Amino acid sequence: QERLVESGGGSVQSGGSLKLACVYSGYIHRNYCLGWFRQAPGKGREGREAVAYLDNAGNTGYGYIDSIQGRFTVSRDNAKTTLYLRMDDLKPEDTAMYYCAVGLCPMLGVPDVVKWGQGTQVTVSS
Repeated sequence: QERLVESGGGSVQSGGSLKLACVYSGYIHRNYCLGWFRQAPGKGREGREAVAYLDNAGNTGYGYIDSIQGRFTVSRDNAKTTLYLRMDDLKPEDTAMYYCAVGLCPMLGVPDVVKWGQGTQVTVSS
């Protein structure tokens, strides 16, 4: 079974940067995508929003959070064992638990996900 382990979260000031990592193992179906979601404080699992993802060919797709455009970048290492999310010019509204996920492509919402990581906290202060 797939295993996803996130790291790299923390607390930063507005305008700062963080790079999250997701180490994954196990078989991932060719039709599946690997990407990132986030869940703001006070929201339940159904409130998790898709941030960005990669398909099997390495093509990037985005969710519906317009405010991350130009600031967040998803990538994968050459060995294809680690997924990254580079976050620049962070804003207080980016504060959330960030989750790595595997799911159906395009992975645009919670119902598309078949496996979640445990999450890593990102806190952005003013």
